[in-house]
Amino acid sequence: MSATPRARRRASWRGGVGAALAALAVAGAGVVAACGTKDDGPPPLSGEALMNPETCRSCHEEHFRQWSGSMHAYAGEDPVFVAMNKRMQRETKGAAGSLCVGCHAPLAVRMGRTTDGLNLAELPAYMRGVTCYFCHSTDAVEGTHNNPLRLAADGALRGPFADPAKAAPHKSAYSPLHDRESPESSALCGACHDVVTPAGAHIERTFTEWQGSVYAGVGKLSCGKCHMDGREGLAAPGVAGVGVRTVHDHGFPAVDIALTPFPEAEAQRRAVQAFLDNTLIAKLCVRQLPTGVVAEVTLDNAFAGHKFPSGANQDRRAWVELVASRGGAEVFVSGRVPDGKAAASIGDPNLWLLRDKIFDVAGKETHMFWEAARFEAEQLPAATTNDPQAPGFVHSVTRTYPLPSPAPDRVTMRVRMRPLDFELLDDLVASGDLDREIAARVPTYDLAGTVKEWTAASLGFTRCAE
Repeated sequence: MSATPRARRRASWRGGVGAALAALAVAGAGVVAACGTKDDGPPPLSGEALMNPETCRSCHEEHFRQWSGSMHAYAGEDPVFVAMNKRMQRETKGAAGSLCVGCHAPLAVRMGRTTDGLNLAELPAYMRGVTCYFCHSTDAVEGTHNNPLRLAADGALRGPFADPAKAAPHKSAYSPLHDRESPESSALCGACHDVVTPAGAHIERTFTEWQGSVYAGVGKLSCGKCHMDGREGLAAPGVAGVGVRTVHDHGFPAVDIALTPFPEAEAQRRAVQAFLDNTLIAKLCVRQLPTGVVAEVTLDNAFAGHKFPSGANQDRRAWVELVASRGGAEVFVSGRVPDGKAAASIGDPNLWLLRDKIFDVAGKETHMFWEAARFEAEQLPAATTNDPQAPGFVHSVTRTYPLPSPAPDRVTMRVRMRPLDFELLDDLVASGDLDREIAARVPTYDLAGTVKEWTAASLGFTRCAE
């Protein structure tokens, strides 16, 4: 973590935010107001009631349900996070401090209830995960990575509405940070979705990638425009005076899913699959060249507002599986990864693997992100312009696979993806920090937009499967 955001957070704490939050907790513990009972006047919610997502549930039942099954709610419970944080604290002798928990349970850190995340299981549920209060009380972003968010001390919850209902049982305020129609809102997400290690490696770069894309430029499409789908509805159905507005999904689907029993698990899995199915598009061509038969695979990062894959790329894996056959017999296979085996370990010289590699200060490859001093990335680019004549308009990559002769009569492809792969998971199991049963639950997705079939009979060597 860089010194500047850390220093700013300490300054905010010492400057009164921490004291104000502590005062709220003492003054208002357990106070809950019924929806829609007041037309105006001072709001009754404060303290722990304001910080507890269960309080939000009484007025925002649909938003609560969506959030309760999200990776934000799961962030402090995630067994892989718990395992990695435990190992990181052990191996750094505590020097890593809040590097993980500062984003996975930020309210607990700001309230002084934890410094390293090792005691999260002992804390109240509302101190774990990324909560309603933490996001909606943020009033400023004071850096670029590792959670430099500033919490307001005024007890107001911020959102995208300039005219919040007067009967709301809490103070309300408009903020462009919470308005997905404002590109500024992406900075709120980017605060935790860009991560820099103590040695200076920028290992998670989703916000930075978005900043360099056409989505942030002429497109003016924020993170929320993709990850918080909008529809017309009531934000708080039980509150007097609330009208129909554009409300936003709080499930935040992306790549990761809960690996232990958790609310909305099936809905979360379906949402992630649908999200990934509509991210990439692919093209498969088989050509007879003078030098032999080849398969050309093109992957187009058509609908991600950043590079692909993104996020914790040192742990993620996406790869192409290509199979050629003739007369029903397989004659060429690349990218067939067995269940429970790391994609990088299959010894396939033709494997197209999208991922980051991270290296420690001695230049040795590592799987533990806190050791990273530099990285090497292989990702699909994001479009950086909407001008077809500009180089940045192209956001696809093509790979060529040599196929045996005589030519196959059928070739299939798909892109497969794991949010975490077994290099990391097996390492955590071996160190005793993760249960092998949990590791076995990590999914392997097939991305529907990349499932293609070429046959000589239907397409020949002049047309492609698109």
